[in-house]
Amino acid sequence: MSTPARLVPLLEQFDQARERLTHRLSGPHVDSGNGTDVEVPVLTDEEYLWEPVPDCWSVRLRSAGPGRSAAFLTGAGTWGRDTAPFPHPSPPPFTTLAWRLSHLSELLALRADHTAGSHGLTRDDYRVVGDAAGAVADFDASAAVWRSALLGADDAALDTVGYSSYPYGSDPENPFLETVWWVNQELLHHGAEIALLRDLYRVRADLA
Repeated sequence: MSTPARLVPLLEQFDQARERLTHRLSGPHVDSGNGTDVEVPVLTDEEYLWEPVPDCWSVRLRSAGPGRSAAFLTGAGTWGRDTAPFPHPSPPPFTTLAWRLSHLSELLALRADHTAGSHGLTRDDYRVVGDAAGAVADFDASAAVWRSALLGADDAALDTVGYSSYPYGSDPENPFLETVWWVNQELLHHGAEIALLRDLYRVRADLA
């Protein structure tokens, strides 16, 4: 099946943002934007879980329980991600790189399932990853299944309201093309947040 013309630029944007974030996490370099390669260290477990301010939301061992400002840990396995029932705290808590990357990977994996999979996975089914290398691999796998779901959408699907039945957003009320745009926006803005956290971690000694 050929890719619908309306989907092509969004798919290209997704691919570019995915590649940029992957390079920003794993190195050995990332394009600065003007064609110059900037060296990037591999993400370590220490940096992955770094809490730059008190009372961050993060990814934690389930046996340790949620952080002080969270109500419970979501996800499956020995690790979970800090969260609270809706409505969430206002202002929202500061979230670690681990929290943001886990959130991004989860929304990609679950949206893929609710688009071209079982349509049954929940946040309780998503296995939260507690180490940096595993989290980067999980992001890559989640991005891959979402991209595969996109390639299965024809023009009619792009206009279908609820083509994605993802239950943690407005997907069931929106044409699929709007959902695709929204996911790109999530990848772009969380990718930028993660990049900034990497920069802050690099200069953290100067902030003390």
